[in-house]
Amino acid sequence: MARSFVQLSMDERRIIARMHEKKISQAEIARALRRDRSTICRELRRNFWHDREFPIAEGYWHVTAHGMASDRRRKYRKLLRDPHLCAAVIDRLKDGWSPEQISGRLRLAGGSSARLSHETIYQYVYSQEGLDQQLARHLPERRRKRRPRHARKPRSLVFPMECAIRNRPDAVNSRSEFGHWEADLMIFRKEHGSANVATVVERKSRYTVLFRNNDRRSKPIMSQLISHLAPLPVHARQSLTFDRGLEFVSWRELEKGMGTVAWFCDPQAPWQKGTVENTNKRVRRYLPPETVVLDVTNQEIRSLCERLNTTPRKCLGFQTPKEIFTQHLLAMERQII
Repeated sequence: MARSFVQLSMDERRIIARMHEKKISQAEIARALRRDRSTICRELRRNFWHDREFPIAEGYWHVTAHGMASDRRRKYRKLLRDPHLCAAVIDRLKDGWSPEQISGRLRLAGGSSARLSHETIYQYVYSQEGLDQQLARHLPERRRKRRPRHARKPRSLVFPMECAIRNRPDAVNSRSEFGHWEADLMIFRKEHGSANVATVVERKSRYTVLFRNNDRRSKPIMSQLISHLAPLPVHARQSLTFDRGLEFVSWRELEKGMGTVAWFCDPQAPWQKGTVENTNKRVRRYLPPETVVLDVTNQEIRSLCERLNTTPRKCLGFQTPKEIFTQHLLAMERQII
């Protein structure tokens, strides 16, 4: 049975090096050292010496490996020496922030903690202290590409050519102008019915609005869009970009209801609305496909929106979507006054 974890010693690394050189399997090495196989796998992966200029020197060398591990521990010791900083970092991780977002936000705030790198946070997460707290499960995960949904299959329905995304103005494409949104529906397991969640994202600020629909009928979805966006100033809701799903065929209601222009992606081209696609991936961390959407309260959806909008983004200079969105609204208000 594997013993309770302590750091690998120099002697253990010497044994690993000798057995690895003899092509002995990681499972055999783990049994010989009474260690978990994952410990050996991680050790060989993280402390393997690479040398591009002198490839013959590449390999697992126990002295070098021990030094690399010691250097790595010294990096994350900064967090252990500062309990308040460590607690703040852990809180942000549990809120769904990535190490890069945490580091960037600290740098933006300045102070003694401003030099905490995202690599240091990663080292702490994967250190034994971090593993004991199961911090890695809070990190954003790489997910499989979303399968093409029924709404994205080729349709015989023709959308007007003048609304094709190729005709969308450069000011929208470049994100230089505020008030242009992307929208999509998040679909869940069929056995839970046709209820879904609409994701609406402002392209420049990445500000997100979420709301639930009981089904995929187009007119009720457009009515919900109008009720959420109409209270904004006209220049804060200039256009919406959709895919060519049947749930968006009533797009003319937007122009009638609040004067918002609609643009449509090419068939089978979800990357043309990459902002909302990326946001969907973030939302899926909290609303996976097996979610029973009708059991999710409006308050829970609002709380999820708030979490997304108050999480700093690298693309925004580590400001939050809410901060950028508010800045633009205030600027509009000053112009009106």
